[in-house]
Amino acid sequence: MAAPAMQQQSRRRYLPAPSAAFCDKKARILQQLDLPDAEYSDASPKGSVDAGIRHLIDEINRADGFVTTSSCAGRVSVFLEGRRAHASEAEDEDERRQQRAGVGGKGAGGTWLYVSHDPVPGDAGEGRCSWVDALGFSETGLDQSYCHGESGQRLIHFKFEPMILHVLTASSAHAQALLRSGLQAGFRESGAVNVTPAGDAPLATPMVAIRSMGLGLESLIGYETGDGRRGWFVPARHLETLRAVANERFAENARRIERFRAAFLDAVSEPRPPRGCDGAEWEDAAARRERMRAEGLRKKAALAAVSGGEDTAESFDLAVDISALDMA
Repeated sequence: MAAPAMQQQSRRRYLPAPSAAFCDKKARILQQLDLPDAEYSDASPKGSVDAGIRHLIDEINRADGFVTTSSCAGRVSVFLEGRRAHASEAEDEDERRQQRAGVGGKGAGGTWLYVSHDPVPGDAGEGRCSWVDALGFSETGLDQSYCHGESGQRLIHFKFEPMILHVLTASSAHAQALLRSGLQAGFRESGAVNVTPAGDAPLATPMVAIRSMGLGLESLIGYETGDGRRGWFVPARHLETLRAVANERFAENARRIERFRAAFLDAVSEPRPPRGCDGAEWEDAAARRERMRAEGLRKKAALAAVSGGEDTAESFDLAVDISALDMA
């Protein structure tokens, strides 16, 4: 039963050769990633690959059949929602879409007030978080004058978001290997799209997202009035609590990233020779008989050379053959 099991393991590790079309697309993406930092930019607030997962990105991109298309190592951010103009304030439908933020506040002038891809430092020793000044809140702190839905007022969100990684893969087998690695590492909300060929394409090239939304954290902490003043919903000690919780999640995020990295490298590595309980390389009965016969012939030749007698060599040969049959 052991040999079929090992053959099944080899099939699980088998990844087909990427198509020429995929290799061309990967080359174009890598050419963009290889640009100097001064020339490279992307759609993220930071505008470049996060240093915290640059090594992971490089290892994924070195593997045949995989290329990263976007990534975030994980971040803490404070986001000011876009404007929520009333429909009557716009002259036509296009203008209304441009002036009104979507669900979650994206678009229409939404702004990042603070972004960090590393744990956030603690307070400055005066009961106030050292990073709060970047938010531009009023010195009066807690403000109860907010009225939801009032024209011109915009909400401010505190967020922790764990790593998210998008990887283009050369086949469904590549996608499955990547997804298994993500799920094993704790990125439970990972998934794939384009898992079947599109149109006349002979092969599918699935896009895989590695993510774990359950590790995320979001809280409303304030608002901005129509004239640009910002008030708090929460006291400074609550902001400090959010910061401390986010830093704990940064640490867990880092552990999951490392587990994912190890699982991925194992998934794309060459199959390792199976080993027995004693740690020795496993071999089936036929291979074992052939190895023992070869060893016996070498020893027989050595004994014959030392003794110069035929009887000793023949006796040894018979003993080797019997031993091989016993082990089969």
